[in-house]
Amino acid sequence: MIVHSSLSSFGHVDGGADAVVDALLATCGTLLLPGATSHATRVPAPPDLVRENNASPNVSDWASFDAALAEAADFHRDLPINRNLGVIPETLRRTRQHVRSWHPWFSYIAAGAGADDLIAQQRLDWPLGPIEALTELGGQVLLLGVSHTTNTTIHLGEQLLGRARFYRYAKAAPGVWMELPNIPGASHRFDDIEPHLRSSTRRVSIGACTASLVSVADVLAVTRHLIEASPSALLCDDPACQCAAAIQQRLRQVRVLAAATSGADRAPGV
Repeated sequence: MIVHSSLSSFGHVDGGADAVVDALLATCGTLLLPGATSHATRVPAPPDLVRENNASPNVSDWASFDAALAEAADFHRDLPINRNLGVIPETLRRTRQHVRSWHPWFSYIAAGAGADDLIAQQRLDWPLGPIEALTELGGQVLLLGVSHTTNTTIHLGEQLLGRARFYRYAKAAPGVWMELPNIPGASHRFDDIEPHLRSSTRRVSIGACTASLVSVADVLAVTRHLIEASPSALLCDDPACQCAAAIQQRLRQVRVLAAATSGADRAPGV
């Protein structure tokens, strides 16, 4: 199960985040939580490194890049998780036995019997691999007081259709930076998926929190259906946003697939 959460959505909780973590570990089996550290490890794109799907600005010279690299944190498995992901993942990281991946931008933490197997599915060039592995295990998405704008499984659905694959750059060790492909893009229109998932989503109230549970497979299937119907599904129409680049990525894939199909249908020798 992959969990996205907001502790404040519950209202008062006796025991705070520790109590929520205990409940998750006791009832949900293997847990997968976001462990991203881009707030600390990010660096700009180096000068003159041109990537069509580069989501990081290029600095003008190597001196500026070296200065940014020196200021960034080295990634290590004890590096605190981005606060924007909530206090629950960080509480699990600090206080419970877990496994963490080595991705310097988009790491995950996992706990439970299948934790090692899930984390092993992440590669530097395929950061969403653990969620893909959840699909094969009949995994589920649990949203605790948050909306689908936090639902990374939708990003996997996008990327399987050639959309929202961006380059980012991060500090991996002292003096060492990495170019990281296939980092997801914007998610501010992901709540548009909610009506399409309503019938397959279970909802309960826990205090003031609305908890929503839906299968990874259903999220991927609906995402595929929406994007195949419209390349701009779940994206905004701001030309300055990453959404615009994501739409073009999908349109390019559609053209490639159409050309391949046309070639396969053509009679030999024609």
